[in-house]
Amino acid sequence: MQVKTLETRTFLALVVLVTAVFAWLLGGYLLPVFWAAVLAILFAAPFQWLRAKLGGRGTPASLLTLLLILLLVVAPLVGLGAAVTSEALQVYGAVASGAVDLTEPIAQAEELLPRVTRMAQDWGVDLDDLRERVSNTAVAASQAVASGVVNLGQQTAEFLLLLAVTLYLLFFFLRDGESLVEMLVRALPLGDVRERRLFSRFAAVTRATVKGSFIVAAVQGAIGGVTFALLGLGAPVLWGSIMAVCALIPAVGTALVWVPAVGYLLATGAWIKAIILIGVGVGVIGTVDNALRPVLVGRDAGMPDYMILLTTLAGLATFGISGLVIGPVIGGLFLTVWAIFTEEFGPHDDEAEVEADAVRLAVETPGANGGVPPPEALPADEPEGAPAEPPAARG
Repeated sequence: MQVKTLETRTFLALVVLVTAVFAWLLGGYLLPVFWAAVLAILFAAPFQWLRAKLGGRGTPASLLTLLLILLLVVAPLVGLGAAVTSEALQVYGAVASGAVDLTEPIAQAEELLPRVTRMAQDWGVDLDDLRERVSNTAVAASQAVASGVVNLGQQTAEFLLLLAVTLYLLFFFLRDGESLVEMLVRALPLGDVRERRLFSRFAAVTRATVKGSFIVAAVQGAIGGVTFALLGLGAPVLWGSIMAVCALIPAVGTALVWVPAVGYLLATGAWIKAIILIGVGVGVIGTVDNALRPVLVGRDAGMPDYMILLTTLAGLATFGISGLVIGPVIGGLFLTVWAIFTEEFGPHDDEAEVEADAVRLAVETPGANGGVPPPEALPADEPEGAPAEPPAARG
């Protein structure tokens, strides 16, 4: 028995060690695996429909689903990235050459409001120094954006490699997803019911996060970009994309972009444009989240708002852009694991009530304890352990 126990423990240690080394070996390819699983979950319904139309053949259905993903997801993102890169380089060139002067609002404020100059002098603020600081900051920011774009271009080969790995894994996740899940259910020693509940939770939170965050952010960014274009503000695709990214940040969102733009318009005297931008930012962009998120998400997430906020911010800080999905998924699994633990090992109200009722009956009802009378009901002269006489004899 001891030898068998030693063998079992050694084998379990080997399983843990080999699994850890395998995860370490994958290294930078864990994110492609994760995103392949996310896309497989999101496009499971189209794949099932195509497989049914193709007579149950999984391979052609997977290939057609991959083509659909390339057309609906990859191609638009690549086109958007090219447009953002072009506009970012244009903005950098305009700021560096002086064609765009971000100190203009300060000069116009001095001309329109001479009192501003006097107040600044009274407060010890040097407007010339302020203009120089704004100009240097703008040049530094534009250089940072341009260098980021250049680095992104240099990393194109790596991005394409990771994209190819993701699509390759996605093909198998779509075609063999159900069998892979069943294999994991058989292999993991957590109990089939718990494992299926965890997998279901992973899928639900993933769908809710992507629909409730990325789609809403894309809509908000598109509205912001169109508004910037109609108001004549430069680089609408760039600023719309930045607004979409900022929309993923809870509690702040797109205001990080359009509020400074309103300040710029007010400082340059474009009052009507500023009022229009405020109306769109507050009345349209600000309400898109409240209007679309309940429709797109429903009750799939199953997490309180504060948990979504914390996990989103923590995931963003830990995993980068992928953390916007990874964070809420981890939070959802955390809540599910503790819910299962509480249900199976925690105190149950029904059981507690049953025990309380049993104790109360035993105290209040004579002879309720299995028909045995309480000790004080026994005759005092009868020795302990004496055989009970029949009722007739006692009478």
